[in-house]
Amino acid sequence: MTEFGGQILGIGRRMLHALRQVLERDYGNRAAASLQEAGYAAGNQLYEEFSAWLVDYAGVEDPADLDARYLDEVLTRFFSSLGWGNVSMERIGESGLAFDSGDWAEAEPAANALAPGCHVTAGLLAGFLGRLAGQDVAVMEIECRTCNDSRCRFLAGAPETLQTVYDAVSAGKNYREVLAG
Repeated sequence: MTEFGGQILGIGRRMLHALRQVLERDYGNRAAASLQEAGYAAGNQLYEEFSAWLVDYAGVEDPADLDARYLDEVLTRFFSSLGWGNVSMERIGESGLAFDSGDWAEAEPAANALAPGCHVTAGLLAGFLGRLAGQDVAVMEIECRTCNDSRCRFLAGAPETLQTVYDAVSAGKNYREVLAG
């Protein structure tokens, strides 16, 4: 078992589900932004743990030096070791990156939600991937197992790019077309 630096806590999936449910019940749509903000703070801290873990796992001192060909494998090993789930990544167009998981911990498949519900993860990935990329990264969940999708799919990119995607998707357009253009 991998040792972490004492700054990471183990919590159950049910706690994440209950937290989302309670905040959505009490605060409606405003809950998502609060959960994302908390996730962002966690993502920055998680990046620090990842940096230390990467030395032991792959002998890489600086995550920026990690060969991109191995990023899927390394991120799956890291996130799954923490109980989050397995991941894969796909480049979409010149400006988008999809982060996918068929077993992501924050998703609640039995919820039958009308909108994606992995708000903590959206913030967590924005903080984590932003640190990894060395620039601001926005993240938007476009598919969610909480909505009965087969996977959770998070789009990552520059904040202005993701705002354009959000606006287009809200108008009924396909995110792939926006990112390909």
